[in-house]
Amino acid sequence: MPRLDVVNREPGDATIRPLVKVLNVVLAPLSRRDWAGTDRLPATGGVIVVANHISNADPLALGQFLAYAGRWPRFLAKSSLFGVPLVGGLLRGAGQIPVERGSSHAGDALAAARAALTEGRAVVVYPEGTITFDPDLWPMRGRTGAARLALATGCPVVPVGQWGAEEFLHGRTVGVPRFWARPTLRMLVGAPVPLDDLRDRPVDAAVLRDATERIMGALTVLVEQLRGETAPVERFDPRADRTLS
Repeated sequence: MPRLDVVNREPGDATIRPLVKVLNVVLAPLSRRDWAGTDRLPATGGVIVVANHISNADPLALGQFLAYAGRWPRFLAKSSLFGVPLVGGLLRGAGQIPVERGSSHAGDALAAARAALTEGRAVVVYPEGTITFDPDLWPMRGRTGAARLALATGCPVVPVGQWGAEEFLHGRTVGVPRFWARPTLRMLVGAPVPLDDLRDRPVDAAVLRDATERIMGALTVLVEQLRGETAPVERFDPRADRTLS
């Protein structure tokens, strides 16, 4: 396993480093690891890491992976978590970014993420916006936040496909994790999503849809490789399912 002392020091280091070490102590006996493609993750500079979202447990697996790959992760996290005693303090100390969903302040998260990218941070975005509603946990239709950040900052978008954390907590399940499952937490980093041809165009709805579809397409290919299966041709669209609204 790579050493954490190769990670560049940056704001939040004093909080993130011990958290990652503790997380490693917890996860090491409870899971196996299959990590690939870390050389595709830029060692320095602003980067938007996009990942598929399959479980309430997968942010821990993804955060650990990115830390040991050499980048401190800055997640866009639900603002409600920042109000939880102790947890909120740790999140703030580690430089995580609160998202106030469905409020007039929702855009503040993108502004904060943009500032972090300008400062050379690694910002993690789940482009689906939530844990997938797809019954088989395939990546569903994406939202435009990652595309907006990429086109506004010029930072590369690096996809990370993941699989295995759903064995701890399946999909949108909330409850006691299946610690006895000891899954293999698979992470696969892909090449940066090609967006250069879109960067000089006016950012309108069509451009955002195109960029978002490229991001979701790149993620889906990685997840197919990890699962050894083919994803459905049509991505699940939660906005088209009235039972989810």
